[in-house]
Amino acid sequence: MWVPLLIWILNLVSLSKGQDGTKIQRYRRSSVVSRLCQAGCATCSSLNGCLSCKPRLFFHLELDGMRQRGVCLSSCPRGHYGLRSPHINTCTRCKEDCASCFNKNFCTRCRPGHFLLRGNCEDSCPKGMTANTTLRECIECPAGCELCVRRDTCVRCRADLYYLHGQCHPTCPRGFEPDVQLMQCTPQVHCEVGEWGEWGPCLRKGSIRAYRRGQETRTRDVLYVPSVYGDPCPHVSEWRKCVITKRQSSSRLQ
Repeated sequence: MWVPLLIWILNLVSLSKGQDGTKIQRYRRSSVVSRLCQAGCATCSSLNGCLSCKPRLFFHLELDGMRQRGVCLSSCPRGHYGLRSPHINTCTRCKEDCASCFNKNFCTRCRPGHFLLRGNCEDSCPKGMTANTTLRECIECPAGCELCVRRDTCVRCRADLYYLHGQCHPTCPRGFEPDVQLMQCTPQVHCEVGEWGEWGPCLRKGSIRAYRRGQETRTRDVLYVPSVYGDPCPHVSEWRKCVITKRQSSSRLQ
């Protein structure tokens, strides 16, 4: 940065060298050119552009084909930061891995392949943070999270925590139960049964000695099997005493 700037300074100084006649001729030529300077230039030349800037503006060298030309800017372009001094204000390039910066020690955006962390551009993010490739920065994960996609969305929890809806929990909240193999909280499933079916035929049991006395049963289906911590199922079958009719007795004898 200082080498091209030094060339500009030497070029400016050369205007005052030479024999008296030459000096006056160059001064007049420079005076004519100065009236054609870009906005913000204090002095300039047709070949090199701005040689010095008006107060509070920043001197910057920009490419013009294969050459560099001086320009005076109110703020430095992307990838540079403004450096003020009593003599000249200049635009200085940020560090190589830094796309934009506040000063030489504080980056505000990194180049592809690097991630911003506390003003520095890192190759990778530390544990407990994740690399956001869109923002190119390290973002802090939720508590107990080892890998996240946003500040409030985890995708992998610490080994001793349970995962649920992008968060990590030491115990599963109400309505959920732990799956110790997957280390995640799953919804509790409570048993649900259907309606009772019709009563079955009246049958004599071996323990019933009374004549024409028997039992009949009915059942109902389990619609949802309960999970480990869910409410268990009620009875799905029941019986009651009944009287065996003659028709039932004769059909059994056949």
